[in-house]
Amino acid sequence: MSDLYETVVIPGRADDPRTLLMLHGTGGDAESFAGLARVLSPGTHAIAFQGDVLENGMPRFFRRLREGVYDMDDLARATGKLENAVAEALAGAGRDPAQAILVGFSNGANLIASLLLAEPKAVPRAVLMHPLIPFEIKAEVPLGADVLVTAGRRDPIVPWPMIVRLVEDLRQAGASVDLYDRDGGHEVSEAEIAAIRDWLRRRPLVDRPSGQVVNS
Repeated sequence: MSDLYETVVIPGRADDPRTLLMLHGTGGDAESFAGLARVLSPGTHAIAFQGDVLENGMPRFFRRLREGVYDMDDLARATGKLENAVAEALAGAGRDPAQAILVGFSNGANLIASLLLAEPKAVPRAVLMHPLIPFEIKAEVPLGADVLVTAGRRDPIVPWPMIVRLVEDLRQAGASVDLYDRDGGHEVSEAEIAAIRDWLRRRPLVDRPSGQVVNS
């Protein structure tokens, strides 16, 4: 639970130490993304955040001046707020920060990417669905995150060359990045959901008592 954002929480199984932290896109909400968490990884504890900014009545996480042009001051505000909200939500639920996986679509993915660059330790793993990063990636320290980027090659909002550049830049900054792409637009397809589900399933878990790595 977080006092910084409205949240929807889905308790997970006792034997699954992972936590999905879900950030919706513009026009979505915490409830819908909590539902997505159930599909992506049944039995995993999930916390879905509700965006605190309205654009034409639709919730999002930070302001923009127009499509693809962000209010960078508000992005900085939102990045700091998300860092605090993630830490607060995990601590409040007694969850291990090392087992956190941040999942975002569009606007939510953009904010997760911003947090990854500002505070890499806050984002050990991330799923960035159709992210649009129109600014230069400058990592202050090497990124150690495990990242999945999903995108449509014909996305009218996110040009494909920007996805290619994002993946390359994240890799050069030290992140381990997988890319799932399809011949589609900004919508999320069933095949994309299946690819994310498989990626999550294949991520190893850290067995804290023994220090061994086990598969999920």
